[in-house]
Amino acid sequence: MAQAPDRLSFASTAARIGRILTVVAALGTLVAWVLGGWKSGAGFLLGAAISGLNYYLLHKLVAGLGARGRPRFRSIVVGFRYLILGGAAYVILRLSSISLTAVLAGLFVLTAAVFVEVVFELVYARK
Repeated sequence: MAQAPDRLSFASTAARIGRILTVVAALGTLVAWVLGGWKSGAGFLLGAAISGLNYYLLHKLVAGLGARGRPRFRSIVVGFRYLILGGAAYVILRLSSISLTAVLAGLFVLTAAVFVEVVFELVYARK
């Protein structure tokens, strides 16, 4: 008999957070677009994209912690991740008219996805 995959493993949790992040980003962008127009929608989408990129970089870092070898480039990107993301956001916001408030709200998409995952694990652990 085949054993069922562990729903609380790192791979399952990481995949679930990625899916939740995508859903929250899409719904948040839609709500921001409807309530605040295209500037708010674009701003939220930009913030959510930066949040998604941050999640991707963090996931690669955690997944590669046990890897052998000398990851020279990865350590540079990890060290300057927030500087790179912040610089890119600053340039985009300076050159466009999208909503800064919406971008800041979009940056919390990863935080919302992690909270949803915590609730899932609390509920799942009770069973």
